Amino acid sequence: MNAPTIRPAGAEAADLLAALHAEAFRPADRWGAQAIGLLLGLPGHFALLAESGGAPAGFAMGRVAAGEAEVLTLAVRPARRREGTGRALMRALMAEAARRGAEALFLEVAEGNAAARMLYAGLGATEAGRRRRYYPDGSDALVLRAALTPPAAGPGA
Repeated sequence: MNAPTIRPAGAEAADLLAALHAEAFRPADRWGAQAIGLLLGLPGHFALLAESGGAPAGFAMGRVAAGEAEVLTLAVRPARRREGTGRALMRALMAEAARRGAEALFLEVAEGNAAARMLYAGLGATEAGRRRRYYPDGSDALVLRAALTPPAAGPGA
């Protein structure tokens, strides 16, 4: 499978991003287009859309403030999982956050989500804390942290 193409997505893509989110998450965890559009209108918030074979495969949304970044959501269509889309989106999100001045990235992951935990560990994220009963089903979230590498200075920088 070829690596997905990743591009920025703004509030104008909120309907598409909400459809992807609905496909990737349980009903209690889904985000609607209005919420996504509002988030993307806030300072420091951004989204990246992955396309594979010309079709949307997933997206990631993050925010950067005061030298820190947070992953707000990572959604990959079930039919596109285990193809590297999540890893590609996370790498792109980490690079964009570093480009925007973040030195560390934080995220929450369900303690029982072994696949996501393996993905994040492979990207250098380590446990920094726990949020008890964080999710609607009462499960705990692990708070993970990853150091970000500043972008390399280009010629003439």
